[in-house]
Amino acid sequence: MKVIRITSLDEAGVQVFASLTEAQLRNRLRPEDALFIVESPKVIRVALDAGYEPVSLLCEEKHIIGDAADIIERCGNIPVYTGERQLLAQLTGYTLTRGVLCAMRRPRMKSVAEICQTARRVVVIEGVTDTTNIGAIFRSAAALGIDAVLLTPDTCDPLNRRSVRVSMGSVFLVPWTWLDSYDTLRSSGFQTAAMALSDNSISLGDPLLKVIDRLAIIMGTEGDGLPQSTIDRADHVVRIPMAHGVDSLNVAAAAAVAFWELRVT
Repeated sequence: MKVIRITSLDEAGVQVFASLTEAQLRNRLRPEDALFIVESPKVIRVALDAGYEPVSLLCEEKHIIGDAADIIERCGNIPVYTGERQLLAQLTGYTLTRGVLCAMRRPRMKSVAEICQTARRVVVIEGVTDTTNIGAIFRSAAALGIDAVLLTPDTCDPLNRRSVRVSMGSVFLVPWTWLDSYDTLRSSGFQTAAMALSDNSISLGDPLLKVIDRLAIIMGTEGDGLPQSTIDRADHVVRIPMAHGVDSLNVAAAAAVAFWELRVT
């Protein structure tokens, strides 16, 4: 254990927890230097269990022999920065979530073909930029049997600090990658189901959907929904039947309903 007690916000090594933005952490000069931040002992443990590589820790002193003791032991000889609670709050801009942050190395991104090789149910998240929704969709995906998550380039990064926290570490449990073209899915034998209100949409409970062997469920932003071009190219357009004149759900809630109904049984 290499404990480094800091007394100033300018000390070397702590910039990753304070002055660097999410984009700066992600877009380093070398891909192998790209980082992300994980908050709270519980979520850090999930990341470690999933094989993510820790780079450094920041925690309140009391947690070194408390909540973070087992984490520090597992992380080997990486720097553990600590200091007074008030100083750490100044550094990060807020009181630490359960007193522990961990900087971790970003993994190599796998291809769509790699993560979908044996998948039968995947979700495509198109154009969703709300970090809370991304985290919630990942949590439902992990809980309800989705084999992989694919994200279009205009979607929020799942390793954003808030997305990770909201997902309770589920972003580490479900394989995910970026999707550039729906043709990649079709060439892998997937049919696509766009979740949208349309004149030709079918009900989520339609028996036709249950017998599809490989299905990609496409979710769009709750504001504008999916682009018409995506809806037009989909093999199926699917709606969730709703009562009381309600026409839509939050995208994370709609995803959970769709995952449950379309799961492989």
